[in-house]
Amino acid sequence: MHLRIDEAAELELELEPELELELEMENGDVKPARSSVEASAMAASYNDQIRPLLDAVDRLRQLNVSQEGIQLPTIVVVGDQSSGKSSVLESLAGISLPRGHGICTRVPLVMRLQDGDDPRLQVEYGNGTVVPVASEAEVADAIEAATAEIAGSGKGISEAPITLLVRKKGVPDLTLVDLPGITRVPVQGQPEDIYDQIAGIIRAYIAPKESIILNVLSATVDFPTCESIRMSQQVDRTGERTLAVVTKADKAPEGLLEKVTVDDVHIGLGYVCVRNRVGDETYEEARAAEAALFAEHPLLSRIDKSMAGIPTLARRLTQIQASIIARCLPDIVKQINDKLGRSSDELGQMPPDLATVADAVREFYHIVKKARASLEKVLVRGEFDEHPDDRRLHGTARIAEMLACYASKLPALCPASGEPFLVEEMRVLEETKGINLPNFLPRSALLVLLRKKLESVAHVPHDLVAQVWGYVEELVMGILQRHSRSYPQVQPSCRRAVQSLMDKARARSTQHVKELIDMELVADYTANPDYTMKWNNTMKDDGHGVFLRAVEDPCRLPTVDLPGYGETDVSHLRAHPRLASQAFDLRARLDAYWSCVVLRLVDGLALHILYSVKHLVEKDLEEELADQVVGSNMDGVERMLVPTPATAAKRDRLRKSISLLRECRELVANTMDKINAAATDRL
Repeated sequence: MHLRIDEAAELELELEPELELELEMENGDVKPARSSVEASAMAASYNDQIRPLLDAVDRLRQLNVSQEGIQLPTIVVVGDQSSGKSSVLESLAGISLPRGHGICTRVPLVMRLQDGDDPRLQVEYGNGTVVPVASEAEVADAIEAATAEIAGSGKGISEAPITLLVRKKGVPDLTLVDLPGITRVPVQGQPEDIYDQIAGIIRAYIAPKESIILNVLSATVDFPTCESIRMSQQVDRTGERTLAVVTKADKAPEGLLEKVTVDDVHIGLGYVCVRNRVGDETYEEARAAEAALFAEHPLLSRIDKSMAGIPTLARRLTQIQASIIARCLPDIVKQINDKLGRSSDELGQMPPDLATVADAVREFYHIVKKARASLEKVLVRGEFDEHPDDRRLHGTARIAEMLACYASKLPALCPASGEPFLVEEMRVLEETKGINLPNFLPRSALLVLLRKKLESVAHVPHDLVAQVWGYVEELVMGILQRHSRSYPQVQPSCRRAVQSLMDKARARSTQHVKELIDMELVADYTANPDYTMKWNNTMKDDGHGVFLRAVEDPCRLPTVDLPGYGETDVSHLRAHPRLASQAFDLRARLDAYWSCVVLRLVDGLALHILYSVKHLVEKDLEEELADQVVGSNMDGVERMLVPTPATAAKRDRLRKSISLLRECRELVANTMDKINAAATDRL
């Protein structure tokens, strides 16, 4: 059964006229006496509409629905120590509560008063402990015993509540929460921070907008100086949900009328002045004495009858309670439904319970499948919908940047030795000369120079390998941990699998780089036509010819502008014109061939990396994870069968929350059905 919010709102509209009529009757205005038929109809309406709501809210409070963050309409009784709180509550309930020096109320006391012909007294506390009380004389002892069990036998306090159920004829249908009296100075046996502890409990109860604050003030003190007033004003600045009860009216009648009329402390719901029970007076005697006091006292008789006496207070509280419950019910229903929906969704998103190894294996491969799908997106296909704003996880783009940076670090021109032009080449030619045909260029000279040039840049591809696989390892680890976060017990095995896989990938790439470089030293070969074109462009007449004329003619300037080399000093070459010509040819060939070598190093390594990443994502990762996690004896997946304490606790909490909220929703729905059925019967 699902209670709609509009049903609760309709109830509120139905109740309001009844409440307004009751308010007019109880504000002291002169009204014609109702007939017995009218009174019976009012009682029936109350029992059919309001009483079920009060019972429902009390039941919600018993279920402790507030632990789900759902606030219930509550009348909270606060007051400074010795302000007369206990006397007011005793008068409302018609029973005696614990008395003594110092703090008598050491835990929140939820008083559930019910008018009924079947008397019942009981104390409830802890996790469902219910203690029946045989007689009214034993109530105080039962409360003290429960308090001692909760807060200890000393003078300390606790926020854990005690519930006192009082069902008897003539008491108002009310639920009030009595809180410890405010004291600033700890007495012997009390903690030094007693004020802070009490203030914390009080603020927690009076802060919610659903709470009505019943502020108990002694007529013998200045209201603005009361600590309870200061606390209530902090959470209810306008006073719209604060009702003040002024006790001990008979002890300080002078000026009381002015205090409650001027209202210096902004009590929005007004004042009710009462007389405390004195000595051994019975409750009936006390009420008679109170009525006589406000009727006959020369000062107190001037106070409006709508602001005097315990009966008036009882009626006002009953009316306020019914009104706030009706007003808050739609929001309570909405909160229950919203919280139930969120808890159900959260439980549904949690990993399932795994009962067998087969269940664990299926769940593990589901994790691998999701991780592989994510990695294919970011490392193979270049799709970033899962992480649109996290550039670090845009794998293909980041690897492309690394490859571009790698290509830029390999010099486009063959690295120079730093020596004068062609000196290195001539030295190599001298060392590699043999019995050859004239002007024959030894192949070994090219290989010697090429080796030196390759060795000077060999660290660049190795750096790229380290950078790429370091990035891929970080990305793979992060995505795999994200998809396996529901099973942290399997993550260490996954981490080992990724590390092992990356070590293998690094080793393969390092070997590939070594082979790329070694292959360049095996043979000076290329089918790239750019080699011949670049060599021809360097050796043609305006290059090689200009160079030779400058070397062979000592009358020419020693500096010549050579295509591809710029302004070059050739004076040091004039002593060896023939060798210089061969060196120029060797340099031209090396420069032309170097472009082919760099292209192979860039393209070959780039294709290797892209292929290796794709193979890792589509095949290697799954195999490595299977070996590490599943293995031959299923050790890894068996650990998945035992949920972590945090996961087990969360699942248990959500299940309890859902069960509680469903019970609360059912309770409110049934109450609505009863009210609607009663309304239909009256029609």
